[in-house]
Amino acid sequence: MDVNDFRQMYLAELQELRSVEDQLTQALPKMASMASNAQLKQGFLTHLSETESQRDRLDEVLKRHGVAAREHTDGSMQAIISEADRWAGMVKDPDLRDAGLIASAQRVEHYEIAVYGTMATWAKQLEYGDDLRALLAILDEEKRTDEKLSELAKQVINPEASQT
Repeated sequence: MDVNDFRQMYLAELQELRSVEDQLTQALPKMASMASNAQLKQGFLTHLSETESQRDRLDEVLKRHGVAAREHTDGSMQAIISEADRWAGMVKDPDLRDAGLIASAQRVEHYEIAVYGTMATWAKQLEYGDDLRALLAILDEEKRTDEKLSELAKQVINPEASQT
């Protein structure tokens, strides 16, 4: 798809963002299976359900615009997930691996926060009120997930890993 105007760029980015969520629905179960800490494992599984809902909401946004859900693939998320897999495979100690998994998960969340923030700004500029509300709601969810990961890392995971 050639991008010739701001609306087309917005829709192409929405498709890539949808790809982000789709890729995460595949990555999160694997991350949960690699986690040793029960809270971290449950956090990944909880976030999986939230991610599926986010993907579905993006499908609704794209449908409103008459755009297919899978035209673009987000290469940045592919790279982040690949790096997380590589990292987790290198670390045999479960406490250290959990710390690495949180670090990888936060890279994902920070990327999502950046993209959802941009997309919300663009939706506002384009006067797509329904899109803006959906994107801001998802942005808030991503920020809450990042906060939960930070607290778990500070209070439990990192202290355990530092004893290794």
